[in-house]
Amino acid sequence: MTDPAGELTIRPFVDDDWPQVWAVIEPVLRAGETFPFSPELDEEQAYQLWVTIPTATWIAEDEHLGLVGSYYLKPNQPRLGDHVCNCGYIVAEPARGRGIGGALCRHSQRMAPQFGFRAMQYNLVVATNESAIHTWQRNGMTVVGRLPGAFRHPIHGHVDALIMYRSL
Repeated sequence: MTDPAGELTIRPFVDDDWPQVWAVIEPVLRAGETFPFSPELDEEQAYQLWVTIPTATWIAEDEHLGLVGSYYLKPNQPRLGDHVCNCGYIVAEPARGRGIGGALCRHSQRMAPQFGFRAMQYNLVVATNESAIHTWQRNGMTVVGRLPGAFRHPIHGHVDALIMYRSL
């Protein structure tokens, strides 16, 4: 699938992609500023969280920059809540500010119903991640809750986290 921007292709993850995906997600996880995962996560644990556990994982490739981002799609809750999905998105540092996060979000919203999901929920959007919040809101996500001090940010200390939701 090609995004309307023309240069970005979003396709399903294949195992040969992992070294490039790991190169994109490792610095984000190590920084500890946007995901609740341990910054000390090793590569195998990251693979489990990003590829094995989710229902599906996709990558974004730019025709000039190569692999520039990835996202996963999974049930937000087990069994009786598994009709609501959750996603995690990462865009490579050199590719940020080019609309790739938004393209990944729109792609996930198109793909989720194909897996039986009827809504999308982000459980812990770090309040200091303002560009992500704006991107998700531009793509129909609504803040439905605020968790005071729920995220231990390595620079800002305890910061709020948002819960965002959208019906599909």
